[in-house]
Amino acid sequence: MTPATETRIRVRYAETDQMGVVYYANYLVWMEVGRVELCKACGFNYRDMERDDGILLAVAEANCRYAWPARFDDEVIVKTWIEEAGTRMVKFAYEMRLAADDRKLASGYTRHIFVTRELRPARLPVKYHAMFGLKGRVE
Repeated sequence: MTPATETRIRVRYAETDQMGVVYYANYLVWMEVGRVELCKACGFNYRDMERDDGILLAVAEANCRYAWPARFDDEVIVKTWIEEAGTRMVKFAYEMRLAADDRKLASGYTRHIFVTRELRPARLPVKYHAMFGLKGRVE
C-alpha cells in the first residue's frame, strides 16, 4: 500500500461552534485536505486526474468517530492513508491528533467510487495503479 502522509492544520475561529469546539463537519473538510495531500505524495495531482483523464472520486460513504474536541488555534495533524484500493473504488483512512500532546481527536474513513465527468462508474486508469498501491493487480 501507499505510505501515510501527515498534514498540519491550524484551527480557525470560524471552524468552532457555540461551545468553543470544532464543529463536527469540519473534520470531514480536514479529511479532504489530507486526501489531496496524500494524492500529491503518491505522485499525482487530483485536479490533473480530473482534468486530464476525466476521472473523479465520488464519495460513497463517510465515517468519523470523535474522541476529543479540538479548539480555536490548536494545531491538528491529519494522518491520511489508503486503506483499500481497487480499480473501481478506494477507501481512505484518517486519524486526527493534537500536535501539542498527540491526543487523538478523531478517526474515520471515506470510500470513493471512480466515476466519469457524467458521474458514471469508471475504472481507474492503469497509469494510476501503482500510485494507489495496485501494482501488479488486475480486477
